[in-house]
Amino acid sequence: MCELKIHILADKTPAAKAAFEELSSLYPSVSAAKADVIVVLGGDGFMLQIMHKYLNKNKPLYGMNRGTIGFLLNAYSTENLPDRIKKAMMIDLHPLEMTAVTASGKKQTAMAINEVSLLRQTHQTANLKIAINGTTRLDSLVCDGVIVATPAGSTAYNLSAHGPILPIDANLLALTPISAFRPRRWHGALLKDHYKVTFTIKDAKKRPVSATADYTEVKNVISVSVKEKSDIHLPVLFDVEHNLEERILKEQFAE
Repeated sequence: MCELKIHILADKTPAAKAAFEELSSLYPSVSAAKADVIVVLGGDGFMLQIMHKYLNKNKPLYGMNRGTIGFLLNAYSTENLPDRIKKAMMIDLHPLEMTAVTASGKKQTAMAINEVSLLRQTHQTANLKIAINGTTRLDSLVCDGVIVATPAGSTAYNLSAHGPILPIDANLLALTPISAFRPRRWHGALLKDHYKVTFTIKDAKKRPVSATADYTEVKNVISVSVKEKSDIHLPVLFDVEHNLEERILKEQFAE
């Protein structure tokens, strides 16, 4: 059996640096170009950065938690790392593509693995028109903002805004309002992952809105479209005992 070639990346935190030194002394790290798998040491934020870096490069990512929550990371251990990686389950993630048009007419695109969020920029609430696949579904959402979340991101900002947690293989997107004022009783929607969501900012001069794809922010937008990029692949590896589905279930019944 061929030896597994790994490339180790670590965050700048003391815990991640210590883990890097420990792993590097046990397992040789080759260059990223020659590696079969990228081992990521850090928290969810660092994992997200590396996911963006390796989008569509066909390099499986195996994360080990040296941060806080570590929802998308495996438990840290130095034992039998090559065997753990070989036995891990692979999940193929697809990012969202955000296309934002600003008040000055500039168009900017960005990718999101977790979510695309629209947020008011001032004390004035945002007023958004929402269309799905070109059909207006909500003519006016008066709110602090709105989120389009992937299954991978549904336990992040989306959950904090009381959005639903999505199983990683659900083929759905969560459309979740943030502090909706009108209509008060609209709590969001579940959408097929191939749907295109378009937001039009109403009265954008008086009620300015910014749009953010993960950590890429565009200010003073007048329209934003969001769609999944199914042709872009990001393979992520999970230990069988990590049981991502079980963690998702536990999150939904957490006190």
